[in-house]
Amino acid sequence: MTSHPEPAWSGPAGDGLLILDGRAVHDLLTPAEAIDLMDRVFRDHSARRSPQPLRGVLADDDAGALATMPAVVAGPDDDPAAAFGVKVMVIKPGNAKYGMGPHSGVVLVFDPATGAPSAVIDAVAVTALRTAAASAAATRALAVPGAGVLAVLGAGTQARSHIAAMAEVMPALHEVRIWNRSPERALRLADWARKTLPALDVRCTADVGQAARGAEVVCTTTASSRPLLSADMLVPGTHVNAIGASFRGKRELDTSVVQRAGVFVDSRESALNEADDLLIPLEEGRLTADCIRAEIGEVLSGHHPGRTNADELTVFKSLGIAAQDVAAGHLLLRRARQAGAGIRVPVIGVEPAAGTSERPGP
Repeated sequence: MTSHPEPAWSGPAGDGLLILDGRAVHDLLTPAEAIDLMDRVFRDHSARRSPQPLRGVLADDDAGALATMPAVVAGPDDDPAAAFGVKVMVIKPGNAKYGMGPHSGVVLVFDPATGAPSAVIDAVAVTALRTAAASAAATRALAVPGAGVLAVLGAGTQARSHIAAMAEVMPALHEVRIWNRSPERALRLADWARKTLPALDVRCTADVGQAARGAEVVCTTTASSRPLLSADMLVPGTHVNAIGASFRGKRELDTSVVQRAGVFVDSRESALNEADDLLIPLEEGRLTADCIRAEIGEVLSGHHPGRTNADELTVFKSLGIAAQDVAAGHLLLRRARQAGAGIRVPVIGVEPAAGTSERPGP
């Protein structure tokens, strides 16, 4: 695994706006490093060191949806200056006809010292890496030690990144089960997993129950609008990372799962406003708000014990918070400057200093 020294925030930027594509994201930040970063982000969030509003979503039946997620994050310990950033994503469900996935977007980060735009980064790659890393940080804290069987529901980008991330935090992992509505996509993911992690027994299953029964960790990464996973599919001690249903109108967990489980979230505020896996049972009166035991940052910082016994069912309900994207974006910027990576273009939208001309030179 590549190791990178951690430089402090770069100072006032005179080197232009950096553009980083998906390949650069994966070259500059490994899954293991992303997991440690998400651990810090969650601790900071629960300590209220990363101010952010609920994400804004503008939806239109014809245009799709636009989601904006701004945040302020603290810097590394050697230079804790706060820095702004925002993720902007467009969701187009019909993109398959163009040979594209449904999500497109950028993470934009600003220089901590001057506020100048510093980097524009492929948000699809950042989201894939940070979401799986967040689940891995939660798994490291909540799963039963020695867990070795993983079930993944879904076969898209998040399913792939979750397999890679789970392998980082499950040293006893030996079996991966994959379910997807499309058997062909499940087979393609299984082929990738066998080539990437040849020590694992990777198999596709015919239904969700077959994948989940006996698994010690289950990751749900689908775009389902109806529950897929029920409590009778889960053995005692299972840990579930529920990440696919990240907007209202999407749901992966049956009410029986959240009724039985100790539920942990990335953000209480987000979960109680956006997570139908919890909100629908709440609205039906089958659940109460105190079903959320803690934010995962409270567990990671030692302010909550997390799992209480080996037979307990635990759920990490992840919606994603802006601080994850912004912190990743700033770390990628520092790494790219150090490595000379990315494409540089002149900075735009920066007010000139007093007494200087606003016209560019000849």
